[in-house]
Amino acid sequence: MTRVVVASRTFSRHPVLRKELLARYPDATFNDRGLRLAGDALVRFLDGHAKAITALEKLDAVTFAALPALKVVSKFGVGFETIDLDAMAKAGVRLGWTGGVNRRSVAELVIALTIALLRHLPEAGGEVKRGGWPQLPGRQLSERTVGIVGCGHVGKDLAQLLRAFGCRVLAHDVHDFPDFYAEHGIEPAGLEKLLKESDVVTLHVPLDATTRNIISAERLGWMKPDAVLINTARGGVVDERALKAALTNGRLAGAAFDVFTVEPPEDPELLKLPNFIATPHIGGGAEEAVLAMGCAAIEGLDDNRIPEPGVFPDGY
Repeated sequence: MTRVVVASRTFSRHPVLRKELLARYPDATFNDRGLRLAGDALVRFLDGHAKAITALEKLDAVTFAALPALKVVSKFGVGFETIDLDAMAKAGVRLGWTGGVNRRSVAELVIALTIALLRHLPEAGGEVKRGGWPQLPGRQLSERTVGIVGCGHVGKDLAQLLRAFGCRVLAHDVHDFPDFYAEHGIEPAGLEKLLKESDVVTLHVPLDATTRNIISAERLGWMKPDAVLINTARGGVVDERALKAALTNGRLAGAAFDVFTVEPPEDPELLKLPNFIATPHIGGGAEEAVLAMGCAAIEGLDDNRIPEPGVFPDGY
């Protein structure tokens, strides 16, 4: 019988996903101790299994070389930055992956964070709890210009949700989606134009050599002083030091991050700023999204392929 192992802690403690997996693979092994698995500990946990479900665990050439029995890795989640896909292909290990299964969860969080920033909700709520009753002026999301950097699964879903607010939507992506843009009234734009004209900038790009610190100090300077920046994509796509400076000196009105270069974040000065909202990487964490990602990971144990640049997965 094929041996299956689940490294993901979230998947392992989800009763519905456990039941679904055990119906297919009755001898599946779960991470019941809730271990953060990395390096040698990860190798020992996966050793002897032919198929694995992983989430944020890092799999590199050394890991694949140490696991000759491993034939399939199915991804619980949509990002694959933690997997060395080149090493995976060279080792002949197949990838189970489905993109976009958490897009609505992330898109809704973007809208929630944007409105919270524009209406100063954390600051106002905190003042009330301390006995105050402030009348903080805020702004509506409706009719504002929203710039979406990265118009993949999440970006497309967000663009459609923003139509209900009557927003002007600008989109920047390395790929062109003329039919989608035309259908939904979206304006394609270069990054500089998008940053200079948007009231809200929201990031939806993977982290790689081309996107690391894509929002640099210089590019933060292109944004309007009353604009807000949302990052629910990946830590590392924004220069966080430059962001802190921009928020501190009034060059940027606010920012909300669900992801950080180091998680949990280690800059208390940034976290304490009144115009900064931080959430603990929960963009794809709505219960509906967790279930969808888990079911996709189960399917990926049997429906998978060798990674191939430009073909599979998207963005590789």
